[in-house]
Amino acid sequence: MSEHRDHQRPVKCSGCGIKLQNDNKELPGYIPEAAFDREPVICQRCFRIKNYNEASSVSVDQDEFLKLLGGIGGKNALVLHIVDLFDLEGSLISGLQRFVGNNPVILAVNKCDLLPKVTNWNKLRNWMQQRCKEQGLRTAEIVLVSAKRNQGFERLLDVVSELRGQRDVYVVGATNVGKSTLINRLISDYSDLTEELTTSRYPGTTLDMVKIPLDDGHFIVDTPGIVYPWRYSELVERRDLGAVMPENPLKPAVYQLNEGQTLFFGGLGRFDFIQGERQSFTCYISGTLKIHRTKLERADSLAEEHLGELLSPPSAEDKDKLPAWQRHEFRVARGGATDVFISGLGWIKVNSTSGAIVAVHVPRGVKVLTRPSMI
Repeated sequence: MSEHRDHQRPVKCSGCGIKLQNDNKELPGYIPEAAFDREPVICQRCFRIKNYNEASSVSVDQDEFLKLLGGIGGKNALVLHIVDLFDLEGSLISGLQRFVGNNPVILAVNKCDLLPKVTNWNKLRNWMQQRCKEQGLRTAEIVLVSAKRNQGFERLLDVVSELRGQRDVYVVGATNVGKSTLINRLISDYSDLTEELTTSRYPGTTLDMVKIPLDDGHFIVDTPGIVYPWRYSELVERRDLGAVMPENPLKPAVYQLNEGQTLFFGGLGRFDFIQGERQSFTCYISGTLKIHRTKLERADSLAEEHLGELLSPPSAEDKDKLPAWQRHEFRVARGGATDVFISGLGWIKVNSTSGAIVAVHVPRGVKVLTRPSMI
């Protein structure tokens, strides 16, 4: 019998220490069959970080994640919280403050390239600060970035350097907010990855964090991405993600509506103008999602007859996979500009001089709220 056959396969990744498996690519510890012959034997995630500078985040639900965060408050840490500008309230980790204690938090707001070029960025930063305050989150700094356009990273790296001192940097965020791209930038700027990656396991959780060694003996700690079920990006079929998540700058679609009119956003949601004087509503949603205008009295029958066809996505075969629609009604006060925000789908700006009553219909569980207008 050859020596090779006697040789037992390693059970753990020599990079991060996680238990190896070759059944499921989406789960931690995945290694392709052929990779067992490589030296050293490392999981696909470590291999990618090492060779392509590509971190692929493993995902977890909120409870697991909060258990994981529980240990950060007692450490000397810098927390880098990445959120999605298009889905701010949907990707902000509520309750983060009580877990991070007195450690400083940098809010990195990704996808700022989606906003019109004329945006007043200082005003937007103040607006963000206000939203964080409402969530009870204190931020040491808010940095606007675009992973896609490679904007804002120099500023972010400067801020990390200023605030890091003798701290490890913990990177936290929901899935689909651009965490991997950002981690990669940090790795390429702060670490040469000649040392092995390590994984720490937090008590009371089955999850592993990947620790990327920095040149000064500290670490960037990549935490798993949290799955928030109230975001469209978690609900729609993968093939419809492109219709929901905008790739290009948002083109505001302005509609002058009379009361008793309805807008459908593909077959994914609906906006009713129930009561008020004729006024304008500005939709900030992905340009690939078709907006269909109709009368409120026809809206129910239109949805019943044409969902999955005229009103799509979802397709006819996917429409029953989404939860049943739920109605949310809002009274918008006169005089101020208010956004009706739908997590992961975008927002409708109500520019009301006279007040309005509106309603939103979306799959049950999707987060819907009103806020002072972003733009």
